[in-house]
Amino acid sequence: MSILKPNLETAPDYFKRYISLCQEDDLIDAFNNSELETTNLFKTFIELEKENYSYQETKWTVKEVLVHIIECERIFAYRALRFSRRDATALMGFDENEYIPNSNTSSREISKILLEYLIVRKSSTLQYQYFTDEMLDFKGTSNQLSVNARELGWMIAGHNRHHLNVLKERYL
Repeated sequence: MSILKPNLETAPDYFKRYISLCQEDDLIDAFNNSELETTNLFKTFIELEKENYSYQETKWTVKEVLVHIIECERIFAYRALRFSRRDATALMGFDENEYIPNSNTSSREISKILLEYLIVRKSSTLQYQYFTDEMLDFKGTSNQLSVNARELGWMIAGHNRHHLNVLKERYL
């Protein structure tokens, strides 16, 4: 079963810019393509020994950007799981700017962070492969937004792409 893009007219405004970064028609293809793009880009940073580089003192390092992508994917996938199970409990938002300083990223090896990314992505891909349309389209509330698992999945892929674009534009 293909997991088609959500209707952008009904998706939360915040999600639209991320979802629109995905050119694929199927979410699993978007996951697989962004995984390959991410792996290749971070291998480049490893080869250039730029994993601790930041283009500005107040901006995240390359490793911190990857940790941010992982953490957001985990959170979005968790929310998708809750909503796919028809759990209508409102979920709180999070402040990603508070997560990174508390992530101990500087002591971590980039190769292990990349491995963690691949494991998290495989987990998300497997989770989504078994969602039915009914599971994908149940609306819940997250960060005071009405959202469903379909939108969250495309958000995962689009958010990943957004950060790849930033890395290419400002870090290479």
